[in-house]
Amino acid sequence: MARVRLENITKRYGEETAVDDISLEVEDGEFVTFVGPSGCGKSTTMETVAGLTQPTEGQVYIGDDDVTTLAPKDRGIAMVFQNIALFPHMDVYENISFGLRLRTYDDEEVRRRVEQAADIVQLEEMLDRMPAEMSGGQQQRVGIARAIVRNPDVFLMDEPLANLDAKLRVHMRTELQRLHRELDATIIYVTHDQAEAMTMSNRIAVLNDGKLQQIAPPLVCYNEPKNRFVAGFIGSPSMNFVDGTLIESGLETDNFTVDFEPSQIPGLTVGDDVTLGIRPEDVHLTRNAESLTSSTDPINARTDVLEPMGDEVFVYILLSEAGVRSMEQDPAMSPNQLLMSVTPDTEIEANQDINVVLDRSKIHLFDTATGDALVHGVTDLSEQEPGTTATEADS
Repeated sequence: MARVRLENITKRYGEETAVDDISLEVEDGEFVTFVGPSGCGKSTTMETVAGLTQPTEGQVYIGDDDVTTLAPKDRGIAMVFQNIALFPHMDVYENISFGLRLRTYDDEEVRRRVEQAADIVQLEEMLDRMPAEMSGGQQQRVGIARAIVRNPDVFLMDEPLANLDAKLRVHMRTELQRLHRELDATIIYVTHDQAEAMTMSNRIAVLNDGKLQQIAPPLVCYNEPKNRFVAGFIGSPSMNFVDGTLIESGLETDNFTVDFEPSQIPGLTVGDDVTLGIRPEDVHLTRNAESLTSSTDPINARTDVLEPMGDEVFVYILLSEAGVRSMEQDPAMSPNQLLMSVTPDTEIEANQDINVVLDRSKIHLFDTATGDALVHGVTDLSEQEPGTTATEADS
């Protein structure tokens, strides 16, 4: 296996910039996922690594070699695509061995590699089956085995689970993690599904508009997002955002205030516009908030819509009478709405007046103008650097 390094990769199509000055390094044996919305540049970046797309600027290194101008076949990579593209007239053995036979490996070596790959993906009893006789997940494993037999330095996987049903995607996520562990492989994976990125990766690279927003372990991106885009994209359901203004005693929004010392946030002054971010699981009913070490003052609210999900219930809450009226006029628009997550046994119903609090240790503050993260947690800002968590400051 080998590490992959991208240096200042830019790809333009006429006046359109698909990838904008991306630099990153994937370590030997690491599983890194490129994640982001459609059109963010993640597939184009992978295709640049594969040699299917030539960068307008920048260099691609695999191991210590500059492979920027090499053909895909000479880069030591293997790709698994969303479209599995198996030959329908060939059985599993013939599909897996096709690339080896093109390279005129001897029959014994072909058989050894195919049987080894089939064992890894648990297809050893299906080598004589035709693709039409297999499920979608089994066909996808054939595509993965076809990549394994090449003994590549790097596996590139472009949304390989996108065409599978939800239950099968969860199963194949587990299979890919096991495959990565057994092969100790360097894998670059592309997906728009942040659940796939969070569950499988050593690190995730979040892209938007062709730019690299953050590359870090999944929980770092979740708990310490670098900017508002990462905070809103990573996590399902999305983080709540509330715009406010810094006052001498903290942050003031239209419906509540959060107390802290603004002077302890470098670069900000009273009167600056700041956006508060809070995840649904960090919004609590006042009566259920005993476990919090530090919470905001109670916030008056009214429940709107409840969404039971089995292991939790999502509760949309309105923070003011203005919010209630705006929801009555247009249910899709309310600047005064928050999403809260509660346990299934919580006694709560729609159109109920409630009080909620926010976990101060989980409050994120972002610069409204730039979207950059300022702090993560406002329980004790006295020792924090910009963008750090309250936990880190206390450690």
